[in-house]
Amino acid sequence: MVTISAPRGADHARILGVGGYRPSRVIPNAEIVDAIDSSDEWIRTRSGIVERRWATPEETVQMMSVAAARKALERAGLEARQIDCVIVATVSHFIQTPSVATTIASELGTENAAAFDISAACAGFCHGISMAADFIRGGSARHVLVIGVERLSDLTDVTDRGTAFIFADGAGAAVVGPSDTPAIGPVVWGSEGDRADLITQKADWRDALESGETPYLTMNGNPVFRWASFAMAKIGQEALDRAGITADDLDCFVPHQANMRIIDALARSMKIPDHVTIARDIAEMGNTSAASIPLALDRMIDEGQAKSGDVALFIAFGAGLVYAAQVVVVP
Repeated sequence: MVTISAPRGADHARILGVGGYRPSRVIPNAEIVDAIDSSDEWIRTRSGIVERRWATPEETVQMMSVAAARKALERAGLEARQIDCVIVATVSHFIQTPSVATTIASELGTENAAAFDISAACAGFCHGISMAADFIRGGSARHVLVIGVERLSDLTDVTDRGTAFIFADGAGAAVVGPSDTPAIGPVVWGSEGDRADLITQKADWRDALESGETPYLTMNGNPVFRWASFAMAKIGQEALDRAGITADDLDCFVPHQANMRIIDALARSMKIPDHVTIARDIAEMGNTSAASIPLALDRMIDEGQAKSGDVALFIAFGAGLVYAAQVVVVP
């Protein structure tokens, strides 16, 4: 019998560095309200959003990703040639093939790194972190670059009262590498595809080509709010349980930046202690889907709200309905 050699990876994995890119164009609520017959107060009360970032034509998915990745690499103390795999989580790169990960890897200067895109909506970054940790522990890679990036302004109907004020653009990145101690906890993830119609596009791209209309994002807000506010608290608690810690052990809580009211509801349901710093990047960034968690963590690190060695909980959820949660150590 032939014996096949199996790779042996690191015992554990950790996030080594985080970086973010925020588009230059700031869109305050005042620029949104007239088209949706609304007000700044209504938007703030409903979502907690004061302003959001929308990309300029020059700020492409690739450009924003490369900028975020370079910051993450610098913080990790690594060069691009040391990256073995690039995972890009996005739903707003409109070229189906080749994957944008391949051209990002090339522009960064990796040496023929494996590269691919994943589509897991707002949970995509957390999916990528889990995959990266498994690759490193399984011996498929030593260093993995995970990017969450979106240009959701391209998919936003500015006349839709239910979504026009929510979605935004940006990129966040994390370098994942080997660790001597556990620093990325077990992922709790899944999907509820029987409710996929709650967040979706109005049509597929073939229909859009025939009609000439953009297949904008649409969302049934009330059931999504209820699902995220309560069901995701159970997922977050399960992630804590699998990591062998309690909410009291946390230093930071970094949920998907979907809605300030959802963030508050999750914190209440999970009984997050007062000493835990909670990411609230949504107020200035809006909902950047797959980019929201790395962008929020990047901001917390920049502003001193999260420091190296802190224990953080990620919870992400979005169209599909997909979700993922994990405990990580802040780089």
